[in-house]
Parts: sequence; structure tokens; C-alpha cells
Amino acid sequence: MKKIRLHKKIKIAFLAAYDVVVFAASAVLAVLLTKVGIEGYLTDYLAVAAANLAAYAILFVVSGLYNSVLRYEGMYEFLHICASVVLVFLLDVLASLTIAEISVRWAAVCAMCFLLLTLGGRYGYRIVFRYFKRKNESEIDKNALRTMIVGGGDAGSMLIREIRTSGKINLRPVCIIDDDKDKIGRKILNVPVVGNTESIAENARKFGVQTIVVAMPAVGKKRVSEIISRCQEVKCPIKIIPGIYQLVNGQAMLSEMRDVDVNDLLGREPIKVNLNEVIGYIEGKTVLVTGGGGSIGSELCRQIASHKPKQLIILDIYENNAYNIQMELSRHYPDLDMPVLIASIRDQDRIEDIFAAYRPQIVFHAAAHKHVPLMEVSPCEAIKNNVLGTYNVIRAADKFGVKRFIQISTDKAVNPTNVMGATKRICEMMIQTAGKHSETEFVAVRFGNVLGSNGSVIPLFKQQIREGGPVTVTHKDIIRYFMTIPEAVSLVLQAGAYAKGGEIYVLNMGEPVRIYDMAVNLIKLSGLEPDKDIEIRITGLRPGEKLYEERLMSEEGLLTTPNHMINIGKPMKIDEENLWRKVEALGKAAHEEVDAAEIKRLIADLVPTYHPAA
Repeated sequence: MKKIRLHKKIKIAFLAAYDVVVFAASAVLAVLLTKVGIEGYLTDYLAVAAANLAAYAILFVVSGLYNSVLRYEGMYEFLHICASVVLVFLLDVLASLTIAEISVRWAAVCAMCFLLLTLGGRYGYRIVFRYFKRKNESEIDKNALRTMIVGGGDAGSMLIREIRTSGKINLRPVCIIDDDKDKIGRKILNVPVVGNTESIAENARKFGVQTIVVAMPAVGKKRVSEIISRCQEVKCPIKIIPGIYQLVNGQAMLSEMRDVDVNDLLGREPIKVNLNEVIGYIEGKTVLVTGGGGSIGSELCRQIASHKPKQLIILDIYENNAYNIQMELSRHYPDLDMPVLIASIRDQDRIEDIFAAYRPQIVFHAAAHKHVPLMEVSPCEAIKNNVLGTYNVIRAADKFGVKRFIQISTDKAVNPTNVMGATKRICEMMIQTAGKHSETEFVAVRFGNVLGSNGSVIPLFKQQIREGGPVTVTHKDIIRYFMTIPEAVSLVLQAGAYAKGGEIYVLNMGEPVRIYDMAVNLIKLSGLEPDKDIEIRITGLRPGEKLYEERLMSEEGLLTTPNHMINIGKPMKIDEENLWRKVEALGKAAHEEVDAAEIKRLIADLVPTYHPAA
């Protein structure tokens, strides 16, 4: 049956008419209840009643009561109605003492009757509306997921209200968990607070919980991580509401809950940078990002764009990625001068033409082949792209007077056991050497794995879980350092502010995480049981893969920077003549497509710390 919807003006007219009728009834009722004699004073009573009605009309209109939606009226409307009644009563008392012959007792009873009937009508409608709404939705509610709300504060109560009023959230709150002892045993919006966070699993079984929502946006990451770990004992999906700053700024609604992911289990606060330092060297500058469409490169472009560069040049060989970041930044920064260039860093002439035409002042070099197993079977391609391509960009930067050059490196460059890591170490060596004889400040920034990057383990695990498994882990004891893409990039930008030339900046990525544990957590967060619902299959280490990564070689030591998350590896002594000679020989061998064993031998000759995995 189609709902009948009245026009807003008709609704306001009905409400105003109701108030007029209620006031008239209150005035008459006050006469009957107080038994005051109005004979001879009828004119005064009528004049005061008319004045009261006009006053109520003005006060209700000014306070916006007629624009309120009745079924959502709350404390604001209640207080305004009470304040209006008290004010009109005080005016009646003043009138009785000065210009009108009326009974104060009549004025008091009239005010009380009007208050009760006005509130009764408004909130009575709200109660009736909710009753019929719940009755009509009872069948739908039966199919809604029985939900545990973790957090009985403002966010939790807001979530319950939105679930009940929106009709678009298929959840039914059946219990609340909160660590506040004063709340336990009581109810919030008729939902019982049944225990603290230590009792999550017990109460989930008791109330037949089908999903859990963590509604604690104001607590720290470490506490959220602890709570989620407890929720994982329950075999059901877990969701989390947006951060409190997003709610306050209107950037998200409570209904926009997201699935909990491994980011929430890292157990640390997001890394902060000094934005003033970043803006200081980027604002008003021409900035080039190679590999600008990739995971790291695109985030570099996003953060650089927000720091008001004079021009942002995005260079990438893969046109789809370049197009995607171009469209995204064009929407957010329509006035940004942003040439997007399709080019390969292997093409020396093309790279020099770009530097000659645009004259970048700052270069972030993120273009590289990064997949370890693929580079093991195609080592010549790794050399052509990572080593010779970087050499082309270094030479162009020096030739055309780039002020600062920041090379994106990796912890796999430390004591590498694979071709990809070894090529990155060669790049670091070239950076440190070039910086000794150039006006350009050449530096490298070394960090580990980034959560959610293209080809990283988390998206792979999620896809495997969606497909029903198995989830593949190469070794049960393999560990990695992890950081979110925005965190890593923001630290890269700040490291660029510290650059003086020749440094290798090493990002502090916290404690390493066991990959097997991440697989277990992701399966549990999906409401499934590892090795029962989803198999975890150990496949064995891939070619060139290490059980753990290191941040420093034994010859390097760490110096501190103003940001304790960024350290500096002391430069190692490099035989420059030998370096360039061997890079040239390596490049020649790569172009001649010599076999993998010979390429790896030449790499080992150039990088003493490279020890290929058997």
C-alpha cells in the first residue's frame, strides 16, 4: 500500500491548528478547574488569552518547533516548549499585577494544561509512530542479524538509533559490551549492557550473536586491536564504525561501517609527520614522480598535490594507472598544473627530453620492478629497469640541475638474497656515489612492506578467502615489517625535508608481524575458522625469499633525526670507479640477455652482501 505523504506546509498547518485548539481547551479547562469568577472580567481574560496565543506562536516559530520532524523530536524541542510556557506564564503574572484583572492561579493551571497537552500530542504521536513502524517491520527485524555492540558510549547509542530509524541497516542490537561498571546491568535505548570486553565471547554465545560492531571510535589503535582480538574468539563477522573525527566532520555516517582489517590489528597509532617541514620544500616547486601511477607513486602524488606544488609531473609506463591518478587528482585539485606523461625510465633520450622540457626541482623516483619471484626468473629485466632506468633518471637529474632526488628503496636491499633486492642495493650505491659530485641532493628512503599495495599479501589473502581458500603462506615463521601506504609516503616526504645528500633514510616500521598470524586473523575477521572453514596451506619459500628482512647492514649504523620514526644509515665506503665500471658491464650483459646464473654472478661481484638463495 502506497504511503500518503502530506506537503510540509499542510503538516505545519495541522500542527499549528492543534496548538490553537489545545490552548483554547487549556484556557477553558483552567476556568473549570480553578473555579475562578470571570464575570465582569471576560474582556481581560480574552485579551490575555489572545496575547498568550500570539506569544506562543512567535516563540514556537522562532525556536523552529514547526520545522521539526515530529517522529524525531527530542530534548531540544522539549526544553523549548517548557521554556516558552514558563515565559508566557511570567508575562501573565506581570499582566495580572499591572494591566489586567486575571487570576494568577488560572494562568498557572492554563500553562500547566497547555504544557501537558502540547507535549502529550507531540510525543504521543512519536510513540504511536514508532509502535506501528516496529509492527510493520517486525518480519524484517526477524531476519536482521543479531548484533553485539562493543561500546556503550555516544557512538554506540548513535548507532542503535540509526539502526532503528534508517531502515537500511540489516542489524538488530541484542546486547552491549562496555567496560564502565556503572553501565553493566542497565539498558541503553532498551538494549541491555551485559558485561565488559573480557566477556565478549561468553555473551556472544549467550545472545546468539551473528555479527559484532566495534563502536569505540575515540579510543586508541592499541586498545582497538586488543578488543578486536577478543572479538575474534567469536566465529562471526566483525565491523568497525568510522573514526570520531570523521563523524564530527560529517565525512562519514554511522551506517557506513566497514569490515575490520589487518590495519586495525597492528596495534599502534598512525604515524604523524611535521606537515610544515613537508610544505616548506614542496610548496611552489616543480615536482616529478616516476612510477606515479603505482601504489607508492600514486600516494606520493596525492600527498604532494595537497602541499601546493607549482607543478606536479606524473610519469608512468602503464597508462591505466597514470589515467586513474590523473582523474582522481583532477577532481580534488582542479587548478593543479599536472602533466601526465607516458614514458619508460629505460628510454634515456625520452627521460632527458622530459627533464629538459619541465626542469623539475624535486624528483621522487618510485618506478621499479618490485615482485621478488618474477625478477628471479627475469633478472635481465630487473637490471634494465631498476638499475639502468634509475641510472638514466640520476644522470638527467644531475644534468638539468634538480635540487633534490629521493629514491624509493626497500629493506630487501639489505643483505639481499634475491635479484630485486640486489638491484635496489645497486640503486642505493649509485645514489650515494652520485651525490658526492653533484649539486643535486641525492638520498634514498628504505622501508618494508606496505599494507594494501599492488601485489601485496593482504589483497591476495582477501581474494583467497572470498574464493573459499586455501590461503597460501610460504612459511609458518616468515615475518615482515608493515606500514600503511599513507604512513610510508608521509615519512618519505618528511625524509626529503631532511636531505643533505648521500644519506639512506631508514623508516622505523615498528615490530615485525608474522605472515601466518595475519592469515589467521583475516580468516577469523571474516567470521570463519582457520583450517576448518578455510585451509591455510604452507607452500614453501619462493625463489629469493627470506624468512625475515633487515633494515641495516652490519657496516651501517643509525643516526637519529627530529622524527624518531626516521633514522639515517651511515654511508658505506664505495669504490666509485669500480661501481660505474661494473654497472656498465652488468647493463651490457642484461641487454645481451645472458643466462640468469651469469647475471647473478655479475650482481654478486658488484654487491658483496648479495647471497642468492639456494
